[in-house]
Amino acid sequence: MPPALHSLLLAGSTGLVGRALQAQALAWPGLQALHLLLRRPPPAAPADPRMHPRVVDFRALPALPPADGALCALGTTIKAAGSQAAFRAVDFDAVLAFARAAQLAGVTRLGVVSALGADARSGVFYNRVKGEAEAALRALGFDTLVIARPSLLLGDRAALGQPPRPGERLGQLLAAPLAPLIPPAWRPIRADVVARALLRTLAEAPAGVQVLESSRLQEVGRR
Repeated sequence: MPPALHSLLLAGSTGLVGRALQAQALAWPGLQALHLLLRRPPPAAPADPRMHPRVVDFRALPALPPADGALCALGTTIKAAGSQAAFRAVDFDAVLAFARAAQLAGVTRLGVVSALGADARSGVFYNRVKGEAEAALRALGFDTLVIARPSLLLGDRAALGQPPRPGERLGQLLAAPLAPLIPPAWRPIRADVVARALLRTLAEAPAGVQVLESSRLQEVGRR
């Protein structure tokens, strides 16, 4: 049986899934410490004494505190990043740097948010980078690696101070009336459902690589 999650490292807590992971981790039974890796100082002091924010440069991460598990929700878009190179610096380089630093800190269980269609051989740049990141993470040899591949994310980006994404906005408008007609693998999914499924699986999964396609995320995250 996997050990309890008393302490966690979290990178990417300012995004849709990351913010949900932060909230759900703090509600996790027995959690004593949540270490947040941030690129910018938080706007206010943590409301929960178990939260430990730390401003870091993902290009040169310092030694991280020991933890029972690590969660990575780092990610951007090519439009927001400004170029393919800048996108790769976040979705591949920063993700891998965090995973390596967590492993050096003694973490044996890692959960990461990837994307539907991730494939290192894809002709689509976005999907290819996501797939290459997954392959690189597998090669690190974590005892347990949980990869979440959500479809179109649903959530309120405006509340996070993020610009709206037209595709996600359209998905939110169509999700309710068309959801029964969309196959589960492609159906838009709420960020909190993704976060719940990823955290639960990280805590409960046996050793090995667990890939949670979007339909599985729906199933586990809504239990």
